[in-house]
Amino acid sequence: MNKVVHSADEAIHDIPDNAVLGLGGFGLCGIPENSISALIRKGTKGLTCISNNAGVDDFGIGLMLQTRQVKKMISSYVGENAEFERQLLSGELEVSLIPQGTLATRLLAAGYGMPAIFTPAGVGTEVAEGKEVRRFNDKDYLLEMAFDIDFSIVKAWKGDTHGNLIFRKTSRNFNPLIAMAGKITIAEVEELVPAGELDPDHIHLPGIYVHRIFKGSGYEKRIEQRTIRPRQ
Repeated sequence: MNKVVHSADEAIHDIPDNAVLGLGGFGLCGIPENSISALIRKGTKGLTCISNNAGVDDFGIGLMLQTRQVKKMISSYVGENAEFERQLLSGELEVSLIPQGTLATRLLAAGYGMPAIFTPAGVGTEVAEGKEVRRFNDKDYLLEMAFDIDFSIVKAWKGDTHGNLIFRKTSRNFNPLIAMAGKITIAEVEELVPAGELDPDHIHLPGIYVHRIFKGSGYEKRIEQRTIRPRQ
């Protein structure tokens, strides 16, 4: 199976309107910049986006919010995006906020082929409204469903033509889980090498989870909040 495609536009060409997308990254670290740009060019709309966060106003998923391509956002942190806040308060954007650990575990469940998980996170809060609660060993747990993701889009530091991926530092946080959860997973990488060149002990995500891979370019790698110490 040839997994290599030549561009972001080719990789996302069949993502339809109203699809459910999983988007990797943590803050602005390890986000699939090229694929997001391609989705904006394509104009795909009505998207449900599952991601740890919603980018910032002029970068990441925030760019798709500006173009009104996102119908629903499922994430755990959204505090850096004024346009997100505006659309939420005006009723233009449907939002589901999920505890970060629950988000990660629901992604993991999808990757493992499990329909649901039980978690103590959110018991007794608004998160639990309308959900089944069961008691195990004298403790209450919420039933949370695994995500149903049409396309997962991730960004890795290095990958091979079989789709094996290596992530760097914080980008390893949600990218592997997002990649595992999608029915079709697209990976963009900074460096694409022939199969067999990566040390198996260094691979973070095996290629069985990746369906399309391409070499990206022009990464900005922005920092969400830059804090520096004054010079002495």
